[in-house]
Amino acid sequence: MPYQHGVSINEAPTSVVSPVEASAGLPVVFGTAPLHLAETLDNVNKPVLVYTYPEAVKALGYADDWEKYTLCEFIDSHFSKFNVAPVVFVNVLDPETHKTPVANQSVPHANKVSTIDDDGVLIDTLIVKLTAEGAELVKGTDYVAAYDKSGKVVITAVANGAIGTSQTSLIVSYDKLNPEAVTGNDIIGGVDGTTGDYTGLELINKVFPMYRLVPGQILAPGWSQDPVVAAVMEAKAKKINGVFNALAVTDIDSSDTGADLYTEVPAWKNNNNYSDPHMVACWPKVSLGDKEYHLSTQFAGATCLTDAANDDIPYVSPSNKALQANGAVTASGKEVSLGQDQASYLNGEGIVTALNWIGGWRLWGNRTSAYPAITDVKDSFIPNRRMNNWIGNTIILTYWQFVDDPTNRKMIDTVVDSLNIWLNGLVARGALLGGRIEFRDDENPLTDLLDGIVRFHVYQASPVPGRQIDFILEYDVNYLQSLFAA
Repeated sequence: MPYQHGVSINEAPTSVVSPVEASAGLPVVFGTAPLHLAETLDNVNKPVLVYTYPEAVKALGYADDWEKYTLCEFIDSHFSKFNVAPVVFVNVLDPETHKTPVANQSVPHANKVSTIDDDGVLIDTLIVKLTAEGAELVKGTDYVAAYDKSGKVVITAVANGAIGTSQTSLIVSYDKLNPEAVTGNDIIGGVDGTTGDYTGLELINKVFPMYRLVPGQILAPGWSQDPVVAAVMEAKAKKINGVFNALAVTDIDSSDTGADLYTEVPAWKNNNNYSDPHMVACWPKVSLGDKEYHLSTQFAGATCLTDAANDDIPYVSPSNKALQANGAVTASGKEVSLGQDQASYLNGEGIVTALNWIGGWRLWGNRTSAYPAITDVKDSFIPNRRMNNWIGNTIILTYWQFVDDPTNRKMIDTVVDSLNIWLNGLVARGALLGGRIEFRDDENPLTDLLDGIVRFHVYQASPVPGRQIDFILEYDVNYLQSLFAA
């Protein structure tokens, strides 16, 4: 140590650690996107984080054909209808493999303009000729090509180019996207044994390393009614990166071959094993004007909006919160109108639905899909399951910094004191009814301590949703005495 003379200051680390809170409801959405309308074709099997509608359109493209391009439904709902962010999207539609070649197609040409009346044209593959046997025209010299507002390719003749004013048709060849070639296996994905590349739902493990955001909800609207896809979603919602937990938000098939009557839904749910504490099962779809949304899509919007109103603490249920809808429909478009008793029947079977009751169209249901087979409060109520996920994820993010530190009283006291302060704060704001952390000698045997295993016990009780509020109304005959009052 150098010779010192005077007064000096040395800083010590703060003994109470501020929590690093997990993003409670971050949606990670898997599906297909119209990449031909995006800025780049590169966003294939890559988690893409977006905060705004323009960002999403720039990265993934947008088209109103939600049957083909399932991610566009979520883009419209989450950003345009609920106005919440962020979202992580994973597009599995690959222009390199999910494409169809079109050769020597004749298109009309008039007033120097031709329009290819086909969807998903990959403009970089476009070949234009005057005749089928003729030479390929030069882009930029003979013509220019661009997408119009509807996503169609418009070919415009360049002045002094090879396309004369008398030309009445052009011959075009191109590749176009083929979203119909995408299957549930593409959504499920896997890990390439040779390259190590991740695809589909396996990419949930890449979200935190890439963006330092913890997934809160896993969705695949338009695909999650497939029991195989739903089963993988459920599996991926647990122990993400080996430590984090989320919810898989799924849809029950409301088609004619699924369950298009509310009385058929519980049996379909049970027969297809939509039953897990980390899964939410939704039925049917909802509509707004001429647009139809999977209920899982609007569940995510209502959930994120509810979280945002409560400082991103997921202790408030999304049930009885407004939907952006003016109707409920099955997959075939048949109107569904449930009474409160019918909707509650579905809730009692672990199904979230839509109800047009007091206050307009509302999300209706507090139960995870595990109910009624599992009644443990932490696994059967959606907000309590989400609070368990969120508290656990937050603890991991906050106290990871202590891994491999010396196990001494300073470390133990710092963890206990910091977490108790945080839990007390949650109690003060009503997010918890009570909470504490203990370092117990009976849970830390010497053999574990010698092996470097330190165990803390966290107790918490998040409030359950008041799903049934009963009033007892009685006629009190004593009030008849008021008739004789002076």
